[in-house]
Amino acid sequence: MLVILMGPPGSGKGRQAPLLATDLGVKQLSTGDVLRVEASRGSALGATVAPLMEAGALVPDDLVVRIITDWLREDDLAPGAVLDGFPRTVGQARALDHVLADQGRGIDVVISLQVPEEALAERILRRAEEQGRADDTPATVRRRMADHRAKTEPVLDHYRAAGVRIADVDGVGAIEVVRQRIRAAAGGDGHTRA
Repeated sequence: MLVILMGPPGSGKGRQAPLLATDLGVKQLSTGDVLRVEASRGSALGATVAPLMEAGALVPDDLVVRIITDWLREDDLAPGAVLDGFPRTVGQARALDHVLADQGRGIDVVISLQVPEEALAERILRRAEEQGRADDTPATVRRRMADHRAKTEPVLDHYRAAGVRIADVDGVGAIEVVRQRIRAAAGGDGHTRA
């Protein structure tokens, strides 16, 4: 089972993705984690990615797609995965579609966490204060929200047009409550689908 977990910054994706992976009995594939591992491996791709990450620059779509799809081919991901933070653009989604089609696979469901922007900003700013993150200011939060709307929300339209099931899930509430909503939307009862 392949699930994409999407949502704007502060929606709880990072907290919910490993819980959903556990509930479904599959691996979580977080773009940030995968890029950090690849950079630390010292592979050719990792050597290209490492300086970009150190500079805080975005890793180009083609590199992200190559790294993620390599990981999707690994045996421990054969039963499926929860994709967290990928695809972020329509270009990445199209590239993923091609790779999965070559493997005879497809996306089972896209889960989109829905949280009002005021609540997202409040969460991010509270987290920044708790963690001492000076880079999360009201201005940067607004920029990140705008960036999400412009680049990531069209990914939902892409999958809708392709006939992939989209599940909008209310991301407001206690962690366990949101977890149950997500699990129900994924059709997960704690077991992977046959």
